[in-house]
Amino acid sequence: MRLEGVIFDLDGVLCRTDAYHLAAWRTLTERLGIALPPDAAERTRGVGRLESLDIVLGERAGDFTRERKLALAEEKNAIYRGYLAHLTPADAEPLARETLTELRRRGVKLAVASSSRNAPLILDKLGLTALLDAVIDGGMISRGKPDPEVFLKAAAALALPPARCAVVEDAQSGIEAARRGGFRAIAYTTTPRRLTGADAEIHALTELLA
Repeated sequence: MRLEGVIFDLDGVLCRTDAYHLAAWRTLTERLGIALPPDAAERTRGVGRLESLDIVLGERAGDFTRERKLALAEEKNAIYRGYLAHLTPADAEPLARETLTELRRRGVKLAVASSSRNAPLILDKLGLTALLDAVIDGGMISRGKPDPEVFLKAAAALALPPARCAVVEDAQSGIEAARRGGFRAIAYTTTPRRLTGADAEIHALTELLA
């Protein structure tokens, strides 16, 4: 069945802001006197803001009220957005623009579905917004991955059923969300790390054009 839509995760797929996230979490945890878990980068990949905070706080997560956690999440986000101010189109994933441009030329509808509330800002900084038909960010959903809500909303915005769309993801939670939602799940990996349950695996975005 020919795919009519492609839905991209953002961080780790169209760009890489993992280092910025990690630096912001480190600044926050140092202020709190908490050791940042060594696997924080992997465990928070594709996870929502408050869920990520609980991972970062570790055994101390229960020491904070929800209101305090919301304030800490906003503090971390302010630090992170400071890093994002330095993003330019050169920070896009290699050949991301060329891949999106060619897919559009072929008549494929394109969306970004991200748990990040900063997705619109990042896409503007990267100069990719005009190449997309829809953007669904963390502020538009109530359930994070592996719940498929973000992808289902993206498909609805493209006016396409999930079966006609592929989801490109770099996180295990995203692959699971895509499968739960009835999408074709494509794992994008540039390291030996493997994702299970994907329908296909690519190592360069241009492989979507094959």
